[in-house]
Amino acid sequence: MSELNNNNNFINEEILPKAKNGMGMLIINTVFILVAFALFLLSIIYLRGAIKVILIILSALYAFLVGPILYAGLKILKPNEALVLTLFGQYYGTLKGEGFYYVNPFVSAVNPGAKTASTATLTMEGSAHDKNVKDVSVHVPNKKISLKAMTLNNDKQKINDAMGNPIIIGIVVIWKVVNTAKAVFNVDNYTEFLSIQCDSALRNIVRLYPYDTFGDDNEKTLRGSSIEIAKKLQDEIQSKVDVAGLEIAEARITHLSYAPEIAAAMLQRQQASAIIDARQMIVEGAVGMVEMALAKLNENNIVQLDEERKAAMVSNLLVVLCGNKDAQPIVNSGSLY
Repeated sequence: MSELNNNNNFINEEILPKAKNGMGMLIINTVFILVAFALFLLSIIYLRGAIKVILIILSALYAFLVGPILYAGLKILKPNEALVLTLFGQYYGTLKGEGFYYVNPFVSAVNPGAKTASTATLTMEGSAHDKNVKDVSVHVPNKKISLKAMTLNNDKQKINDAMGNPIIIGIVVIWKVVNTAKAVFNVDNYTEFLSIQCDSALRNIVRLYPYDTFGDDNEKTLRGSSIEIAKKLQDEIQSKVDVAGLEIAEARITHLSYAPEIAAAMLQRQQASAIIDARQMIVEGAVGMVEMALAKLNENNIVQLDEERKAAMVSNLLVVLCGNKDAQPIVNSGSLY
């Protein structure tokens, strides 16, 4: 009944089961049960002989056995919900679309990847004057599969980047089920499968890029190329979860930092790199200003300086322009020579 892949015995396609209008079947079955119950009572009261026994048996069978069993075929689905049905161990089909349906009453819904917890109140009586009330958590399997977009936010991981530096990184993945047959039958638990594949893909991608290159803008980094990294991460996860019938809508980095054991050292390195870059810019600007000053002096013939005086002037200007603190000028009131 199901279409199998000959290489790995995986289910590839969904099957639409034969389903009828649930409300019509509910009304018809209820009427038949009432008629059978009435016939059961009338047979006991008014009939005699073999016909009485036959009618009692038939009406009792439908009223107390067949009718209630037929109620098991009634299924209600909300928007973006699906039911994967099996019949005696074989894949029967996937019921989709909001509404009230009637299917084979012997089919059973399968969803090994989801459970919901409900709380029940248990009253335990001790003595006549002592009562203890406890809340007990009861796990109730949820047979319906949600087709809505869902969010997976795994724990943060410590991974070595391309330069071998340990970093702490976390991601969030937006995903949804697009093939319920694959999600239920090709993997044991599609939510756990997705979580494991996200961790694996994250490690594969992070190892290809450094956290930062400290000035090299041509190389992609985890810190500076987050959009490109997120796209590659999405493609990597999608390739791994296709077998489970899942679609990855988006994958984003939510946390990125150095591991605590090297965070202080890397902060000092970043600060040193920033200081070097700033000093380089200051020196380049100071040299340009000195060149401009000498050119203006020569152009306007304000003063004629020999090479020694030019060197002294350049030295003084560089000290003033490149110094960390404001210079304290000393005025020479005598001759330059």
